[in-house]
Amino acid sequence: MTIKPLGDRVVIKNVEAEETTKSGIILTAAAKEKPQMAEVLAVGPGGMVDGKEVKMQVSVGQKVIYSKYAGTEVKLDGQEVIIVRQNDILAVVE
Repeated sequence: MTIKPLGDRVVIKNVEAEETTKSGIILTAAAKEKPQMAEVLAVGPGGMVDGKEVKMQVSVGQKVIYSKYAGTEVKLDGQEVIIVRQNDILAVVE
């Protein structure tokens, strides 16, 4: 199944969190923070959103950092994805 976002929505998938710290300490699942870095899977067309022209600034395959409590989590074909508005994306990681 594929998902096609509408308007200024972007579908992202979290990048896995680090299993160990820089000093070599192994983290348990409870100790890991929810990652805020994700990969863009699909991008909406942009256009007129809430009376304003929106030009999409991200593209599929880019890694982005998004707001901590942004978006809606959806389970799609067994994998969890998040649908966010473009303005919830804070930066592109290069």
